[in-house]
Amino acid sequence: MQKFLVTGGLGFIGSNLIDLLLKKKFYIINIDKITYSSNFYNTKKFTKNKNYKFIRCDLNNRKKILQILKKFKPKGIFNLAAETHVDRSIDGPKAFVKSNILGVFNLLEAFKIYSKNNHNVRLIHVSTDEVYGDVLKGRSKEDDQYKPSSPYAASKASSDHLVQSYIKTYKTPVIITNCSNNYGPKQHPEKLIPKLIYNILNNKTLPIYGKGKNSREWIYVSDHCDALLRIFKKGKIGNFYNIGSNLNLNNLMIVKKLLSIGTKKVKLGKNVKIKFVKDRPGHDLRYAINSNKLRKELKWNPKTKINNGLEKTFDWYINNSEYFSKLNKKDITSRLGKK
Repeated sequence: MQKFLVTGGLGFIGSNLIDLLLKKKFYIINIDKITYSSNFYNTKKFTKNKNYKFIRCDLNNRKKILQILKKFKPKGIFNLAAETHVDRSIDGPKAFVKSNILGVFNLLEAFKIYSKNNHNVRLIHVSTDEVYGDVLKGRSKEDDQYKPSSPYAASKASSDHLVQSYIKTYKTPVIITNCSNNYGPKQHPEKLIPKLIYNILNNKTLPIYGKGKNSREWIYVSDHCDALLRIFKKGKIGNFYNIGSNLNLNNLMIVKKLLSIGTKKVKLGKNVKIKFVKDRPGHDLRYAINSNKLRKELKWNPKTKINNGLEKTFDWYINNSEYFSKLNKKDITSRLGKK
């Protein structure tokens, strides 16, 4: 049975990827250091699966990472362990440097040793479209210059460059992916869509930065996971692949869609209304990526339309209210990265 190691598997994308891989009958080792955004609720249905193993481990523990690799001998690694919330990176960038740069360095060092003695293995390093910075026109391609704006984006850009250096210098078998904004089940409510859903369900105002004009390219998480598996199987070592939906919506459009869905599912409280709040520092107006390389070379296309994806996401949070109880309430109710 083919084995995969998923880092950050208690988080949003990681747990959804594990769900896909287990359905494909792979054996999964999930390593996660357990932070505020880690949630065992995300993996509760896996715990009795004989093909699932959880190990608490920080990527900066290089020795333990190498021990895990040597013991389980995975065919591949999906690196999803990261600090990801832009607002938190503004308030406290140190954690992002430690996790997203130093953590990746230690993972690369362990994988460099492991891959020399285990042929035909590969690491998929999962990154973000935010590394390209503001894209007011057109869509970013894989060979476009990085122009990160936030400490978060800069930490991910740094890790991408570090990975690329290991590919070129040590011939380490790694592929880099840059994905657009994900949404879907199991996402921490510090992020826009689950925060809005939580507030709709709990009769709270709906905070929107500035005038709500910031535009993002939205992709349903299962489509992202499907792309990652396709890239592992068919992608070329050393390549970059953008993963996106080609659909941009600004924040105001998103909140209006969620309100439309919400009115059909629950009775909206009197406090459920849009509240424009002070914009965050250095807030990029638009992200958009060109994913034609992935679509043409690897024959991948996203399957989930935005309205269907948002409705499935809304339904998941309604049917899994216990998810929120597993989180620190301050992380849910305080506005983004504010302490």
